[in-house]
Amino acid sequence: MKYIVVLGDGMADYPVEKLGKMTPLEAAKKPNMDYMASRGELGMVKTVPDGIKPGSDVANLSVMGYDPQKYYTGRSPLEAASIGVPLKDEDVTFRCNLVTLSDEKEYENKTMIDYSSGEISTDEARKLIEAVNAELCTDVIKFYAGVSYRHLMVWENGSTDVNLTPPHDISDRKIGNYLPNGEGADKILEMMKKSEQILKEHPINKERIQAGKNPATSIWIWGEGKKPVLDSFYGKFGIRGSVISAVDLIKGIAKCAKMKSIDVEGATGNIDTNFDGKARAALSEITGDSDFLYIHVEAPDECGHRGEIENKIKAIELIDEKIIGFLRENLKNIDYKMLILPDHPTPLSLKTHVSDPVPYVIYDSRKESFSDRTYTEKQAKETGIYRDKGFELMGYFLDKV
Repeated sequence: MKYIVVLGDGMADYPVEKLGKMTPLEAAKKPNMDYMASRGELGMVKTVPDGIKPGSDVANLSVMGYDPQKYYTGRSPLEAASIGVPLKDEDVTFRCNLVTLSDEKEYENKTMIDYSSGEISTDEARKLIEAVNAELCTDVIKFYAGVSYRHLMVWENGSTDVNLTPPHDISDRKIGNYLPNGEGADKILEMMKKSEQILKEHPINKERIQAGKNPATSIWIWGEGKKPVLDSFYGKFGIRGSVISAVDLIKGIAKCAKMKSIDVEGATGNIDTNFDGKARAALSEITGDSDFLYIHVEAPDECGHRGEIENKIKAIELIDEKIIGFLRENLKNIDYKMLILPDHPTPLSLKTHVSDPVPYVIYDSRKESFSDRTYTEKQAKETGIYRDKGFELMGYFLDKV
């Protein structure tokens, strides 16, 4: 038996007025998801425990079978694992976004224009982070380049008692009410302000402005945490697995769980990602040595953060056609189970994550049953199946409970 998870990050949503009060899942043409919903177990699962912020870090840990209340130590340490940054026990890591802020003179009066600096390229971003590190690094603080706008700061003996806000939570808002506060906040804010001067005159940003692209005008520090310790996925479930994702967070979880992380050329984490390449890599893995495969697609979440209605629908349709449809067609002679779900909703109306339960479907190719259900939030709720501990779903899916 082969086991496949297809996770559309942030795919769930609320009814959208412009869609006739349908959600993107209801509006999307997704025959493969609907086929599996009509022949599988459809229900709702709560992936984010009460009292924990609804980040993709927490939610994906939960979906992978790790209780966030036991295993979660912060987002950035997982990303550090992905990009190979060695951490000491006393290190505190932080996510460091390259963002576009408005041009008011006083930093506190600026607005969060773009949390991704126009989805800046990894090569451009690396040069900017190198410039920031050259000016701001100390004996105890270092900056490391990641992918696109997502980077890392490591602070030896830094504080975790600091309140920091994810930049994608405050799109189009004045940043004054969301600046760092708590222990170590003054130093963090000082670096954010200094970065503005470092980045302002950088040739990369001048080129981006000339090309009509958003420049990276500041770093934004958030997502603090300490070195993670995860039990191996094989140790927990007795099954060897692989992960396919474009983002460092998910790759980091894979590495910490001692799973194989597959890189796919052209995988970006956005709607322009290489869907076909991910699908081909998935087929190669699941028909090879791996018995478990976790395919993570970031695109719906990015569209949700940007409020892009049509692109979010398109992202869902591409996941359905390019990944799920491709695997269905090519696994006809193999017994497999497939779990399809988001990690959390990213409502277009809010442009950020929420903790609401999400719809899931488990399809077993060996079983033939039929209903008229489709894969939507509403129909998943109507089944009455509700799992309030998201981290227990994986064991159930893998036939371990």
